[in-house]
Amino acid sequence: MHRRTVLAACAALPLVIRAQGAWPSKPVRLIVGFPPGGGIDFTARTIQAGLEAALGQPLVVDYKPGAGGVLAATELTRAAPDGYTLLVANTGPFAIAPYLQSKMPYDPVKQFTYIGQIAETSYIAATRSEHPARDLRQFVDWARANPGQANFASGGIGASTHLNGEMLNAVAGLDLLHVPYKGAAMAVQEMIGGRIDLMFDNMSAARTPVEAGRVKALAVSPAQRVPQMASVPTVNESGVVKFDGESWMGVFAPAATPRATVDALRGIVENVLLDADFIKRIEAGGGRIMRIAPQQQSLFLKSEIERWGTLIKRYGVTAD
Repeated sequence: MHRRTVLAACAALPLVIRAQGAWPSKPVRLIVGFPPGGGIDFTARTIQAGLEAALGQPLVVDYKPGAGGVLAATELTRAAPDGYTLLVANTGPFAIAPYLQSKMPYDPVKQFTYIGQIAETSYIAATRSEHPARDLRQFVDWARANPGQANFASGGIGASTHLNGEMLNAVAGLDLLHVPYKGAAMAVQEMIGGRIDLMFDNMSAARTPVEAGRVKALAVSPAQRVPQMASVPTVNESGVVKFDGESWMGVFAPAATPRATVDALRGIVENVLLDADFIKRIEAGGGRIMRIAPQQQSLFLKSEIERWGTLIKRYGVTAD
């Protein structure tokens, strides 16, 4: 990380030191709700060095996979609100799972403090390399011609990868069997092994196996083609469904975390997002840096919960 970035980030720390003693005086835990190798893990590992430099303490990544990120978010609600436990999470456990699970173990608005956005990233609709389909339209035609034989994988019930597949089912009139895993990386390996037919995976995780020829990209989720994979058409270009879907990733702390600590963390994250090397790594993984003013963070989260809820109700998606 550039020295000026570290110094700028650290400038926020004296506020907390004066308010509550020597924070941070020990390692900070960063919870990740999916196994290593997926998009959330990529984001957590990418931001790890910048946060450690600014905090002056190790940032220990703690994997808590399961239930599409809900187990990790639940773990955060049990942590002390002292600035020593954070969570990197995406759309799923906050804006999707509440509509798919009948009994949520937390309130996504009231039980968390939103520290800030990191990035948003596209999805790739991918299939096994030997599949006859060359694009999403051909895959849909194949699935219709083989009823009851096709499946799609996700990183867990309630994950964004689950919702994307179910929306395709609803719009295209398919009956793809949902096969959930504890993380997208495991699902990709199953696809490489020929046991999975389709998955809408995070670009930061799926791009490498696609470029290596181990899986085949059928479409990308944004309204426009992405520069990193310009030869791959968008979902909208397939004519199957109108879909402009991207996943955002951000940093969360427990509710009731002291305001001074929250302000310091927000300043640190914002400064890390300005680092040229960090931006380059995120963009290389198919992501785009997101910057939202601190006073807009809660409003953004609420708007995302409403947006995804509308989509889930429109398409009749359920966890069953």
